[in-house]
Amino acid sequence: MAGTNGWATTDDQREVSFEDFADELVVLPDHTTDDTDAGWGERASDNDDRLLADRPPHWD
Repeated sequence: MAGTNGWATTDDQREVSFEDFADELVVLPDHTTDDTDAGWGERASDNDDRLLADRPPHWD
């Protein structure tokens, strides 16, 4: 916040260190629940085998 003279006060220029609680600080989650199959009301599926079988021969 600027002082009454329009200049920044020393409190505005101090550095804040988050090192002490950086492990506990969660700004945003890695993904949301609607990013998952369960979030869409679907069962979890693993189709890696099908995708590898459908791989075009020129990719090998």
